[in-house]
Order: sequence, then structure tokens, then C-alpha cells
Amino acid sequence: MLSINPRCDAAGTQQSNQFGLANSHLLKMVSELNNTSTTHQRVNHTHETSQAATHLLALRAGIETDSMRIAFFTTLVLVFGLNSLLPALEQQPPNIVFILADDLGYGDIGCYGSAVNRTPHLDRLAAGGMRFTDFHSNGPMCSPTRAAFLTGLYQSRFGRRFESALSGSRRDPGLPLSAVTIAEVLQQAGYFTGMFGKWHLGYEAPWLPTNQGFAEFRGLVSGDGDHHTQIDRSGNQDWWNGESVAMQKGYTAELITQHSIDFIERHKDERFFLYVPHLAIHFPWQGPNDPPHRKRGISYHKDKWGVIPDRSNVLPHVTAMIESLDRSVGSIVATLDRLGLSKNTLVVFTSDNGGYLDYAGGFENISDMGQLRGEKGTIYEGGHRVPAIFSWPETIKPSVCHQTAMTFDLFPTLAALAGTNANAAMLDGSDLSETLFDGANLPERSLFWRMGSSKAVRKGSWKLCVQAKRPPELYNLATDVGERKNLADRRPEVLSNLKTALAEWELDVEH
Repeated sequence: MLSINPRCDAAGTQQSNQFGLANSHLLKMVSELNNTSTTHQRVNHTHETSQAATHLLALRAGIETDSMRIAFFTTLVLVFGLNSLLPALEQQPPNIVFILADDLGYGDIGCYGSAVNRTPHLDRLAAGGMRFTDFHSNGPMCSPTRAAFLTGLYQSRFGRRFESALSGSRRDPGLPLSAVTIAEVLQQAGYFTGMFGKWHLGYEAPWLPTNQGFAEFRGLVSGDGDHHTQIDRSGNQDWWNGESVAMQKGYTAELITQHSIDFIERHKDERFFLYVPHLAIHFPWQGPNDPPHRKRGISYHKDKWGVIPDRSNVLPHVTAMIESLDRSVGSIVATLDRLGLSKNTLVVFTSDNGGYLDYAGGFENISDMGQLRGEKGTIYEGGHRVPAIFSWPETIKPSVCHQTAMTFDLFPTLAALAGTNANAAMLDGSDLSETLFDGANLPERSLFWRMGSSKAVRKGSWKLCVQAKRPPELYNLATDVGERKNLADRRPEVLSNLKTALAEWELDVEH
């Protein structure tokens, strides 16, 4: 029989009390963690449980009584005897890699139906993760979606100019510094943050990535640049290191990839958030083997597309760009595999808006929107329904998700996975974690788009499109994803409800 150590002075009593409280707290955390019903809840409980266990181990070093030893080892048996608990105890907040394509059409990659563009790396990423069929960019243009992703809010809350591409010729002011970005939230949570690629939320200091939560930035600040010379549409040098122009030689997609890999290698032993907003496949339409086009000091506002010998068939140039984008994704994922980081890294891939079918000036056969109507710049599905892939090996099961989600949902999702205290009630986006981990249904909600006088609202399968000088258009996407049959006259009650929701939303975002 174990004897009790007679030493029980004031210090010993205090030590015993501390141990007892720590032991009880850990047992409570173990019970809560073991009884959670979803992977999302288990991940959220893991960090606190690990902290409790660490605290108990620290107190163990000073244990002096047999009763405390018995309690300690009893707790160990309870904790480590639960096989279902061990994976959750080992789970830590993941590294995060977010890869954003530019102007990629819904049907431009293999796993979304392309029979022309070879995208084995993206196809493999989709096969091993969750592929969304009903994911949407917040806007049908570049800047709106980027603002919504970074803030978790409708871009309209920052003013009408964020509903379209920020102008480089006017040097529009960028995203307000008062906006709280996901990079800032993750940085405060201990993540190393880096961005390599296209910004398009401000053209000069202070509206640059380094003032919005990114410790490192290499890339372009404008809406488009020559993929070989990095000259923007106004003829300016546009390749930055932090807050200064620092030109580099190379093809833009390859430079972005090199910097991304270097970032991962330097921070492999720490938690990191890597934002990779590619310029591809935005014009100038230049594959790696196409010639440079732009030179410093020359305006290209009337000649922004690149060297296109056959304007009726832009596709060969776009295909080369898409396949270079796919190689970039493959190189980044291969780096995570090589460094043993894949199982603790969430990789997300999507596009900032849909692609172009054609463009003024006779440019045709550019992107593929599948059976969707419309293209970039429109409020039809082709303007904002985009590919979206979420990959986290052994955590996100291979699957296809048909639920409706949007770019601004990434902010609350990433914040939750990082275990931060970001106030989800203040965000417009919704946390997708339970959907990603357990296939849970998202709560029903209305989603909105607005660009100038063109507006749309989606609730369930119903979508209302409102455009100047045109009658309202009502579509049931469950049976008409191509938006061909206007049901406004047949379903007046649905039309009225969506009109009311749109009017209420406009009042909300403008106050």
C-alpha cells in the first residue's frame, strides 16, 4: 500500500491545490473533446486541451505526495487510453496556402470539364480533397473579390469603387487601412505571413500588402502586367519587394512560384499563411514561350492584350498560361510533400472571377465557362461561379460538394482553423469548417453581387438578376444553371421576396 508523505506545509498545500485544479481542468477538457460531434469542434478544442496537458506536466515536476502521483497517472491513463482522442490531441492549427487564379473560367481546368487544357496537378489536388461545384467569387471583377477575401465582408461596405477594378490610371486609393484583414488576424495568432503575386488593392504606399498584415510581399500592385517584362498598362515598372519597386527577370508565374517555395522552405518549422494570387490568366495573354510586349514609358491602355497573331483564336496562348499555373500549383504542393508539411497544411485554390469568352477588338475563343451563361464582368453565373478546391490530406475527405459558398467565407473559415478569436458576428462570410470536415449543410442565406447598375441575389436555387433598362430576370438554378428560362412572370412571390432582400442588403452595406 502506498504511504502518504507527511510533508504538508503551506507551500506543499498550495502546490497540491494547483495540481488538483490543473488535473480537474484537463479531465474536463478531455471529456469535452471526446464528446464533440464534429471534426471542426475537435480541432477547436485541441489547442486548449494541449495547453492544459502541458501545464499539468509542468506541475508534475514538483509533485511530492503519493496521492498526487496516483491522480496524475490516472489522468494519463484516461487521456492516452482514448484512441479516438489521440489524432485530435496531435492536431495543431494548420499552415495555410491560398492560391488565387486570375480570370480562370469555370470550365478551364480538367476536373471541371476541360478537354483542352492539361491540368494534372490541379486535377490531383481536387481528387484528394473537396471540389466545390457551386462556389462563387464575391465579384465578377478582380479587386472586389480580393477585398472580400481579405476582410470577410462584402466589398460594397468600402464604397462603390470596390465593386469594380481599381483604376491604375487614376491611382485609386486602396483598401482602407482600418479594415481588418485575415492576414492581420493570422499574424496576431502567430502565423508568418507572406504574399507573392497580384495585389490590386492599392497602387502605392500606404495601401500595400505590408500595411495589411503581410510580413513579406513580392509581386505586382496593378491589375495587370506584362508576364515577361512586368510593365503595367500605364508603362510603369511593376514588380515590388515590400514597398519598393525591385524588378526581376523571368516569367511572372515562375517568379511567383519561386518566391512561394522559398517562403515555405524558410518557414517550414513555423506556422505560416501563404497567399499566392497569380496574374495568370489575365491579359496580356502570354504563355511562357510567347514574346514580351510592353516597354517602360509607353501607355498600353489601347493595346493591352499582348501579341496575338490570330485574334479569333486566343486559346493557344491561354492554354499555355493555364498549364503554367497548373505547374505552379504542382511545384508548391510538391514542396509541402518534400518537407513533410502536407498533412498539416490546408491548400485552397480558386479564381477571382470567371473568364472571358471574347473581348472587344475581335478577340475570341478565350476561356471556357462550360454550360454557364455570361463571362467576367457580368452578373450571370459565368461571371462569378468559379472552380474551388480545398485540400488537407487525412483531414478533408475526397469528395464533391454541391453547397453554395463564396470567397468571403474563407476569412471566418481560416480564422476558426487557426483558433483565433475573430468575431464571426461582425463578418458577412460564413465558416465552412464543418462542411469541409463533416459534410455539414450550411445554414440557408442570401448572397449578393453588385457592380454598377447590375445586381444579383441568390437564395437557395433561386437567383434574381437586375440590370439597367432590362426587366428583372428570375432563374431556378437547380433546373436551369445556364440561366436561359426567365421565370419572373411565373413566380411573382419569389421575385418579390428577392427584390425585398436585395433592397434591404443595399441599405445595409451603404450604412
